[in-house]
Amino acid sequence: MTFETLRAALADVVAIPVTPFAEDGRVDFAAHRALLRRLLDGGVRTLTPNGNTGEFYALTPEERRAVTEATVAETAGRATVLVGVGHDVPTAVEAARHARETGAHMVMVHQPVHPYVSESGWVDYHRAIAEAVPELGVVPYVRNPLLAGARLAELGAACPNVVGVKYAVPDAARFAGFARDAGLDRFVWVAGLAEPYAPSYFSAGATGFTSGLVNVSPALSLEMLQALRAGDHGTAMKVWERIRRFEELRAANGNADNVTVVKEALASLGLCRRDVRPPSRELPRDERAEVAKIAGGWPI
Repeated sequence: MTFETLRAALADVVAIPVTPFAEDGRVDFAAHRALLRRLLDGGVRTLTPNGNTGEFYALTPEERRAVTEATVAETAGRATVLVGVGHDVPTAVEAARHARETGAHMVMVHQPVHPYVSESGWVDYHRAIAEAVPELGVVPYVRNPLLAGARLAELGAACPNVVGVKYAVPDAARFAGFARDAGLDRFVWVAGLAEPYAPSYFSAGATGFTSGLVNVSPALSLEMLQALRAGDHGTAMKVWERIRRFEELRAANGNADNVTVVKEALASLGLCRRDVRPPSRELPRDERAEVAKIAGGWPI
């Protein structure tokens, strides 16, 4: 794929598939591939294995590689694969090179997990990964509200394969300024806080959004995208209203149940087990009925 093709793939619903677990605690690859087929059959065309909804930080390096391989194999050319990578630089570079060798098209670089992140160090971190895989598109995952847009512009000038940005700071005004300081047209801007923030971020320049909800109802996510592309704010907000409570449950208590609620919805539909790994937790029994009711009222 050309970088322009990759840019087009980011201006879409960027699905973050869950990683289902079997009763013995291992990754359930049969269920995983069935969920991927469901996304593909539902019209999703950009997938991010090893994203946060996929419990990236709870998977072993071997499991992350296996998830990447299974995703590329299952898509079989039907979708663009954007693999989540991160941790220390050598680990991230190794994962990015594995993604390239497996046949993935891009890597999404998780926000560096370190107590002391300098702006120039942030650039150096991403530049080391991008330069290791010049053939792949690279998408930084920005969660740091203190990072200046000028630093991203610096990274983009050094690395032409940095094609897009997953921006996940919950502040639409800050996003608007950051995108313009970095280069509004230089990068594809993906609203990294999913459907709840997509309408406001699209108004400021985003052209795609990530989604965990899409695991449950691809149709709803794609309906919102279509409305936003058409400038139909009213329809987009009608979708927003339908998903509002579900996303509120995910966001409660500092996003403690972000993955849990998605897996609970899938479990209520008989699509995978509800199991999550620590430090996440399963949803308490007295809260499960509400999630099942919401999911049962959506087009699935």
